Amino acid sequence: MPLYKSISVNSQTTVKIWKIEESFTDLFNPEQLKPRSLERVNGMKSELHQRGFLSVRQLLAEFGYTDFDLYYDENGKPHLKDGKEISITHSFTFSAVIVSSQKVGIDVEKQRDKITRIADKFVDYEFKYLNKKSKDYINKLTVIWCIKESLYKLFATPGMLFREHFLVIPFSVEDKNTIAWIDYNGIKKRYNTSFLEFEGFTCAYAIEK
Repeated sequence: MPLYKSISVNSQTTVKIWKIEESFTDLFNPEQLKPRSLERVNGMKSELHQRGFLSVRQLLAEFGYTDFDLYYDENGKPHLKDGKEISITHSFTFSAVIVSSQKVGIDVEKQRDKITRIADKFVDYEFKYLNKKSKDYINKLTVIWCIKESLYKLFATPGMLFREHFLVIPFSVEDKNTIAWIDYNGIKKRYNTSFLEFEGFTCAYAIEK
């Protein structure tokens, strides 16, 4: 399938989402991959992960980049050779990429009941406004996870913990945006975050001003 959704966040920031319906064979073109990327994709045991990895390269092409324009630092954070900021994510049948002149982070996750079993590991302050009996409880948990994952990718600092160092202020699923904070080792930063839902998935992204 071609591009699923493109969002122009502002004049400097764009989000693109891909729905992964192609087979591995349809997506795989070894000539378009760096040797390290080829090694990575061939080493993946799950075809779902392989397709997710390759769909991200399709999204890079939508931005006018190739796999050769992308590299990773020692913390695993992706970078583009032209200096633009980038963040990457994929989950099951969707992948997403955000490119900006500002620091950014993005995450996409499938909405699943199992998130309630791990909520204590990434939620603290947010329990004050969450209602476990609400019909949108799983949706809100997924939004919170995606926002915190986006901030983690943006800040890219080992040792940060979702529960202790990230805070998402109250929101409704209909809002499509909220404010989040990082409080880590004396550093306090405020971020504008946005989120959207589609086909049982949630995507959130954060942008540093």
